[in-house]
Amino acid sequence: MSQLPDPTVDLDWSGYAGAIQDYFRANAEAHPERTCVTETKSSTTPERVFTYKQIYEASNTLAWYLHKAGVTNGDVVMIWAHRSVDLVVAFMGILSSGATLTVLDPAYPPARQKIYLEVSQPRALLRIGRATDENGPLAPLVQAYIDNDLQLKTEVPELRLRDDGFLYGGEEDGKDIFAEVRSLASTPPPVIVGPDSNPTLSFTSGSEGRPKGVLGRHYSLVYYFTWMAERFNLSSESRYTMLSGIAHDPVQRDIFTPLFLGAQLLVPSREDIQHEKLAEWARDHKPTVTHLTPAMGQILVGGATAEFPSLQTVFFVGDVLTTRDCRALRRLAVNANIINMLGSTETQRAVSYYEIPSRARDPDFLDTLKETVPAGKGMKNVQLLVVNRENRSQLCKVGEVGEIYFRAAGLAEGYLGDPELTDKKFILNPFVDNNKWVEADQALNKNEPWRKYYKGPRDRLYSTGDLGRYLESGDVECLGRADDQVKIRGFRIELNDIDSNLSQNPLIRDCKTLVRRDRNEEPTLVSYIVPEDREWRRWLSDRGLADVEDEGVEMGPVTVYLKKFRRLQTEVRDHLSTRLPTYAVPTIYIVLNKLPLNPNGKVDKPNLPFPDVSERVEEASEEDVKNWESLTDTEKAVAQKWADLIRGLNPQTIKRENSFFDLGGHSLLAQQFLLDVRKTLGTDVSINTLYEHPSLAGFSAQVDKLLGQDTSGVTAEAGEAAYAKSLDELLNQLPEKYQSASLEALDSADQLTVFLTGATGFLGAFLIRDILERKARNIRVIAHIRGVKESAAGLERLKRSLKGYGLWKEEWAPRLSAVVGDLSKPNLGMDDETWQKVAQEADYVVHNGASVHWVKRYQDMMASNVLSTVDAMKLCNEGKAKVFCFVSSTSVLDTDHYIKLSDEQTSTGQGAVMEDDDMDGSRTGLGTGYGQSKWVSEQLVREAGRRGLLGSVVRPGYILGESDTGVCNVDDFLIRMLKGCIQLSARPRIVNTVNAVPVNHVARVVVASALNALPGGVHVIHVTAHPRLRMSEYLSVLEFYGYNTPEVSYAQWKEELEKFVSAGTLEKDQEQHALMPLYHFCMNDLPATTRAPEMDDRNAVKVLKADGEKWTGVDDSTGYGIGRDELGRYLSYLAEIKFITKPPAGENGKTKGRPLPQIGEAVLAAIRESGSSVGGRGGAGAGAGAH
Repeated sequence: MSQLPDPTVDLDWSGYAGAIQDYFRANAEAHPERTCVTETKSSTTPERVFTYKQIYEASNTLAWYLHKAGVTNGDVVMIWAHRSVDLVVAFMGILSSGATLTVLDPAYPPARQKIYLEVSQPRALLRIGRATDENGPLAPLVQAYIDNDLQLKTEVPELRLRDDGFLYGGEEDGKDIFAEVRSLASTPPPVIVGPDSNPTLSFTSGSEGRPKGVLGRHYSLVYYFTWMAERFNLSSESRYTMLSGIAHDPVQRDIFTPLFLGAQLLVPSREDIQHEKLAEWARDHKPTVTHLTPAMGQILVGGATAEFPSLQTVFFVGDVLTTRDCRALRRLAVNANIINMLGSTETQRAVSYYEIPSRARDPDFLDTLKETVPAGKGMKNVQLLVVNRENRSQLCKVGEVGEIYFRAAGLAEGYLGDPELTDKKFILNPFVDNNKWVEADQALNKNEPWRKYYKGPRDRLYSTGDLGRYLESGDVECLGRADDQVKIRGFRIELNDIDSNLSQNPLIRDCKTLVRRDRNEEPTLVSYIVPEDREWRRWLSDRGLADVEDEGVEMGPVTVYLKKFRRLQTEVRDHLSTRLPTYAVPTIYIVLNKLPLNPNGKVDKPNLPFPDVSERVEEASEEDVKNWESLTDTEKAVAQKWADLIRGLNPQTIKRENSFFDLGGHSLLAQQFLLDVRKTLGTDVSINTLYEHPSLAGFSAQVDKLLGQDTSGVTAEAGEAAYAKSLDELLNQLPEKYQSASLEALDSADQLTVFLTGATGFLGAFLIRDILERKARNIRVIAHIRGVKESAAGLERLKRSLKGYGLWKEEWAPRLSAVVGDLSKPNLGMDDETWQKVAQEADYVVHNGASVHWVKRYQDMMASNVLSTVDAMKLCNEGKAKVFCFVSSTSVLDTDHYIKLSDEQTSTGQGAVMEDDDMDGSRTGLGTGYGQSKWVSEQLVREAGRRGLLGSVVRPGYILGESDTGVCNVDDFLIRMLKGCIQLSARPRIVNTVNAVPVNHVARVVVASALNALPGGVHVIHVTAHPRLRMSEYLSVLEFYGYNTPEVSYAQWKEELEKFVSAGTLEKDQEQHALMPLYHFCMNDLPATTRAPEMDDRNAVKVLKADGEKWTGVDDSTGYGIGRDELGRYLSYLAEIKFITKPPAGENGKTKGRPLPQIGEAVLAAIRESGSSVGGRGGAGAGAGAH
């Protein structure tokens, strides 16, 4: 492990290396004819090339003019700026006068420009002529402030460097303003500056949107260049670019670095800085070094095909850098070494670095990284300190999350005019006495002239507000802004985590998630997404869907699409619901043509449309109105309710064939809709009815039928029969024969490979642990990962999931790999090469992946759940013969037939539902599309077993948390019941038993069933709890540990639940009820719907005994259940991640019940590392966890 920084060592506090203007002067005098700046040609202007001598003499001319006007050290000179050679002259002329430069960017609105003037109070104003040519004069608001409120010493009305190097500044009373100083151009004014002189005033965003002025220091302008030149192979032969925002402090590095080295600066025209054209510019002009923000990097590579191999070094600054950004750049710039840098305006320079070697040097390097690139280590004499947020005098250890502080001699001076904020953000180093450095400096004092402008050593730390942690390598990994952790309705949410998961969807090119206030002034998660057009068209084509015509609505710099991407919004919501807890899935998705960027190249948040744009209503045409008039009263009522719920929907534009879900509805809106139907129309329509009949006509017919009105509605049985009919059709498509794996050969093999689907889910994570922790033989896992574009990203996502549950071990890395796929697509979404590779290498296929949802229709889940099973078995029939293990669910038993059968067999002492039951009792009567899809899949697998396939069908019930650590899936129904009862301060009396088993034992049964297959076809393995708890016993644990949840009748509890979620009773700061995604299920006779049959588990006993003998040395055949101790650990874990509150304390400070058990340090570390977002990622929407 690398050594972490020592915050007590000397960082060269008095190591002033001189001023940038002195190095520029030395280069100009040594190499006067060397090219300094090249303005590249545009469609309207020719290329212009200037030497060091020309730039030097022009800047001296300006410096003398300012000096003669009385401008001196400490005075601010404001530049009305333009990306051109004139900006270089302005920078160097102002610095040579001893003054402080600051930039007014014409791209900023006048109100913001005025704030810059208010804060900076400039004593001189310099207008670049081409800034006025392209943008017009300063706005009246700004000019009035200059005329009435500033005390200017002088102005330069029109700075222009002509083609021959002649500097024009404008005229005053008909006379050239520079006439009197032109003869002095060979040398600068005799001005002295020191390390604490202020060369720059840069602006950064402040609280309430008011910019803060940060005063830079001369110390750091050149201090790092010598080290950087040596470390990154920079020289006078380098060719730099001016691509940073002209008011963004990185532009200083664009300009000062080449002038320090004696190198060349290339300035592109405005028309070159756009998608595709910028790559062509780089190809044609061959820069070797560039500074980019990630947003500017996306402009460089977005849509581009032009390659630019001349680019050797790319410094990324200003925002989070992703491996996706790096891959896109390396595709076009094969020789580019990428350096990710962390810094801020307050550090003056980006002063950390993490290097990614070029594709030519190491094509696979990015495969070793997570999705975001680390910040790395500090440059020469810079430290990145990760500090405990509760105790700033304590450094974090490796892996602990803290706030990142910079320690360096080159920090900025502070905030102009705001000493209180300066003292808050720039703190004296608490780890060492600063007098130590003062005494050392006094011993070195040689009375250098610059000491007049030196305040002495100041060992300061700058508080960045960024969260991070040390990696084993000593590098720092950024984890987002501390203020990006938001709390909405009681849940703590990491905005970067949402964007990270969004960006993994191939349909998304760019995204940004914010918290915005909706029309009710409630905080709401809003995701702004830019679609990947090519992938979107392919997605539509794959599904036989037509694109929707929609030119969009222009809103400032962006175009908002209100109709075209409704399906995309639903797809994105579904994508996130499989990766994030329900409370972290954004409510609103706004689709844009691009993310707006501010002049500094960062996402311009103020220009992102507010949520009310999503509520803009489409105008109804004459044809729409005629259609509306033809609807029945019920259809009109239903359409109006849909429009009330779905933003931007005009009820008069809804047609009879339109689907609730295609129009933008989703499961949470469905619950609200049905609650409203129940209240206003007086009928209780099940949510299954909406999923079976999602069209306006179909659903309205069902409502009329329930109301006893004459309709030609569709019977409920038709939907139920569809899955059985589907089975009959699919059975005919199975191969006549399947390969049979040799158990003897597998038992003697030295190396075994398991292909696993559903690896990133809750159960999947524990399956990986159970497999890879086995030491008896060498066994490896190939994990099938969806929602990513490359296997490296898939592996990183998998590791992130395992770390989130506190499971990951580095020793597993050589035996774990990932392939990209999608269960809803043919061949599991794998390309031909990957399919063949898996077919040849895998010995076992564990098909654990599925779309889990309690209310979606069978038809909606058929591709991902049923056809994926057919393809997973097909994989067993290609390449080597394999053992197949299918993870099913006890939901296949959720019919009256099996409840009655269980009661009869139990009462007569015959036991329970047998594992070898033919399951014909569920051919009708299964109420959920999920249960139906599992039943059809089971029947297909068992038939394949009769045709030669060797394997098992494993049926878990409720999968609860890990028994020792308490790690839970917060989207599980039983876990939500715990929270729901805490929220209601009541628990229902329900006497049914609950088949709930810890996830670690479920994983053990699944793996044991695969690795110890019973001979002779496919066998069913039941995972059943020993003993089973009754629901009332399960919920009583809340009182046991001190929660105020008295037991009440189910009817009373249901009444309390309805009060809680009813429209109009939800307070703004009240969090959503945990059971809202399952509201209709909870209201629809929970005592009846939670009944579960007793189950025989003889096959489970057999495979567990064999597993103990062959693999683990432990006999787990007696099974596991859930008791008070396990439930206590679940509550501790849920309280630790802030999913629930801790039990309330009484007057004596103690809780009424037993203290919650402690959970392990490894899990606490995982919670700290993940920002309390662990858990809850295994569920795919409502009802997840009831496997």
